[in-house]
Amino acid sequence: MRPNILFVISDDQSYPHASAYGFKAVRTPAFNRVAREGILFTNAFSASPGCSPSRAAILTGMNCWQVQEAGTHASTFPADLTTYTGLLERAGYHVGMTQKGWGPGKVVGRDNNPAGKAYNKRRLESPQNINDNDYAANFEDFLADRTEGQPFCFWFGAAEPHRRYPTGIGVESGMKLGDVKVPGFLPDVPEVKSDMLDYLYEIQWQDNHLDRMVKSLEAMGELENTLIVVTSDNGMPFPRAKANCYEYGIHMPLAIRWGEKIKGGRTVDDLVSLVDMAPTFLAAAGVDAPEIIGMAGKNLMRVLTSEKSGTIDRERSAVYASRERHSSSRWNNLGYPQRAMRTADHLYIWNIHPERWPAGDPQKFEEDGSLGPVHGGYHDINEFDESVLNLRRDDPAISNYFHMAVDKRPEVELYDIRKDPYCLKNLANETAYQSTRENLGNQLLAYLKKTNDPRLGPEGEKTYENYKRYSPIRTFPELK
Repeated sequence: MRPNILFVISDDQSYPHASAYGFKAVRTPAFNRVAREGILFTNAFSASPGCSPSRAAILTGMNCWQVQEAGTHASTFPADLTTYTGLLERAGYHVGMTQKGWGPGKVVGRDNNPAGKAYNKRRLESPQNINDNDYAANFEDFLADRTEGQPFCFWFGAAEPHRRYPTGIGVESGMKLGDVKVPGFLPDVPEVKSDMLDYLYEIQWQDNHLDRMVKSLEAMGELENTLIVVTSDNGMPFPRAKANCYEYGIHMPLAIRWGEKIKGGRTVDDLVSLVDMAPTFLAAAGVDAPEIIGMAGKNLMRVLTSEKSGTIDRERSAVYASRERHSSSRWNNLGYPQRAMRTADHLYIWNIHPERWPAGDPQKFEEDGSLGPVHGGYHDINEFDESVLNLRRDDPAISNYFHMAVDKRPEVELYDIRKDPYCLKNLANETAYQSTRENLGNQLLAYLKKTNDPRLGPEGEKTYENYKRYSPIRTFPELK
């Protein structure tokens, strides 16, 4: 019997922000159930720290530099890209989605979003600024649309925990500031803890819908034949997380459940990329199409069907990530291109244009044409103008965190993840790490060449900077 597939993807959630990982401040019983009755992954990574390219990579099983315009934010999803959803639909699956599929950007040559036909009619009452889509009810509408016995593939793309948040909703709901563990790249102050609780509250909101979906499947007798994957597209919308190839930008939560097909109660430490999802779904469904051969992702069946915990597939020695343009944050709409490689021990980052500002140019022009204030242009960080890092940037207790977020960075960054999970100490120029830097740099370059990264070619710069952006474009003074 062909399995059903329920793919659940939150919007801007970093590892380890689920209670299955022991993060005390948040309660995610549905995620925990999937992990407990299936597998909890500790080393899952997105292909990009931004939503559009990350989701394109998931759908295609390809690296972001392999999917043309879809590899940059708010551009085009080309008609010639092959998606696992399209292959499953061709194989007879009922395919659909709710809320956020691929995007933002423009889809061409398709009747629906690449994630599937949208089911968004059902609404509910929600707190201020939280999306009112009744995700679970729309999932039931989707299920009611299929023919009897037809396998399904559903993409639950939550809007949470993307900013903006209802300010203070975490504390107001009874969540505790004292339970929040602030990552080392942010100041451990009440304002940050409260902001993180608002973010965690939205994770709980999404988890409640997942709980309803799982219970619906259980009531229908479909749960045991459904492959459930729960993850996120990129990291938390905080400085040095989302839109950065650091740990909190690309390290994702991941839990997978598949009835008796996989032994539950396991924790797996293998390096897994979200580009592995497409070939995994196709392998699980028994779809054998020529398009699968070209995918960069490697299916997870060997890991899923093992009975072991810890490290299972030692051939999974590295995962890769990249970013190009994120928001409109620089003169002439320029991006901040990065390529990164994560091994079990190290994170290597190549900042292709270190002369550019990583969070955006410091100043922009206002709508009336006047030049805005210094430090008013960092739009690659969500809602940064109102953040404690910006408002108190001259405070000696805050200043260092501000500069870590916005200052220019060297061409190469190297972090010992086991000792420095927050990516605070760049080891690239340390004498003791020169062989590691050289080896990882060579491995990354070899992989980029093997997978035909346009950035390595003579037209790479022109290619990426000329991709059309459909979201608003800001204007900045030309930097000398």
